[in-house]
Amino acid sequence: MIDRHLRLPAVIEATGMSRSTIYDMMSKGTFPRPVHLGKRLVAWPESAVANWLAERTSAMLIAA
Repeated sequence: MIDRHLRLPAVIEATGMSRSTIYDMMSKGTFPRPVHLGKRLVAWPESAVANWLAERTSAMLIAA
């Protein structure tokens, strides 16, 4: 199965977070880092973003 890669606007839409929040969380190690697809092109594997969202959802359900 081929994993799609999401550019930043799609990651923002999927997570509901701002660009600065995404990059801040990446620097803290709490959000997946993108992969380099070219010299100035990065994207996030869709599965990494989906797994991160699923973990957040699970943590929220456990905390409730």
